[in-house]
Amino acid sequence: MYLSTVDRPKAASWKGLSGNVFALGTVSLITDVSSEMVAAVLPLYLVVGLQLSPAAYGLVDGVYTGATTLLRLAGGYLADRTRKRKAVAGLGYGLSAVAKLGLLAVGSSTAALGLVITADRAGKGLRTAPRDALITLSTTGADLGRAFGVHRAMDGIGAFAGPLVAMAVLAASAQSFDAVFMTSFCVAAFGVLVLVLYVRDRPEPVQRREPLRLALLRDPAVRRIVAGAALLGLVTIGDGFVYLLLQKREGLAFGWFPLLAVGTSLVYLLLAAPLGALADRVGRLPVMLSGYGALTVVYLLLFGPLGGWPLLVLVVLLYGVFYAATDGVLMALAGPVLPESLRTTGIALIQSGQALAYLGSSVLFGLGWQFLGPEAATRIAALAVVLALAATAALLGRKVRA
Repeated sequence: MYLSTVDRPKAASWKGLSGNVFALGTVSLITDVSSEMVAAVLPLYLVVGLQLSPAAYGLVDGVYTGATTLLRLAGGYLADRTRKRKAVAGLGYGLSAVAKLGLLAVGSSTAALGLVITADRAGKGLRTAPRDALITLSTTGADLGRAFGVHRAMDGIGAFAGPLVAMAVLAASAQSFDAVFMTSFCVAAFGVLVLVLYVRDRPEPVQRREPLRLALLRDPAVRRIVAGAALLGLVTIGDGFVYLLLQKREGLAFGWFPLLAVGTSLVYLLLAAPLGALADRVGRLPVMLSGYGALTVVYLLLFGPLGGWPLLVLVVLLYGVFYAATDGVLMALAGPVLPESLRTTGIALIQSGQALAYLGSSVLFGLGWQFLGPEAATRIAALAVVLALAATAALLGRKVRA
């Protein structure tokens, strides 16, 4: 069996998706509205408002994702050991909700802002693997691409709506960021309530628990997926960099800046489910690698001959395609390979490898932008994605099981 064709079905139906998938999607939708209300303007606030250099922003951006690596692993392992995946996910969602209140108190202190952002990302680190494990455990192998596609599409709806809600709150409150933060907290708290009321843990038969090092780290299929995910994470620069480069090149007014994230999220939510279904039919690895191909084109376009609104529209479109073709598809690719008794730990291991690699990529790109210039740094990033694609195709396309 090849990783590119794991659990490829002969026929599948949207009706095969369980209510748990839609409940988890609803929680993610609501939570993303809350998160994206704050995140859509954060890059501009840090670089323009607080005057951070590209290198300093790269460090903050990397820590924003990579600092929760250990919590991802801890959350995944705790969820598997206790079999209470819903409870661990709920703890993560709750922590992120409370962190929104912290934004009301930090003012302009960069250090305090960093602590609040870390708390918010810690919540994300705790909840992501248990949530994705619940999706895999609530879905048959033949429908995993569809399940993650539907979930990511619902997640994308929240990411699309969040910046729009923030803009509306600012307009209605005389540009009060405190009003945005308080609204964000209320929305996040509602998401936690939906989780408590409607998401169900999947009951499992009692099984002998294999040692983590034997069940995961000695499994060649798992090692290949972790390595491939980390390699691709290492060549992926943050959204903030892409949007800042677009804003800088086109002189985009600050008021329009959040709409770049809105456009990306719109494409993502429209394509996540169809591309998940396509991955189930033609193979998950080809779809995922095609998504990174779209990312390569994005990097090349940032300093290509195209300009104006055509450039903005094309970059946003391809960036949304990248996320729709990779985010849930990677988890669908990994799910059948991971042992059920350690499914959450395995997913956390993959996500942690990507997050840690992403920390490195953000720091390196920030340094490249500051010392080599943004054009050279972006072209190097595009070349790195091409090389990583070739290496990942070799890793995950190899026969790993008899």
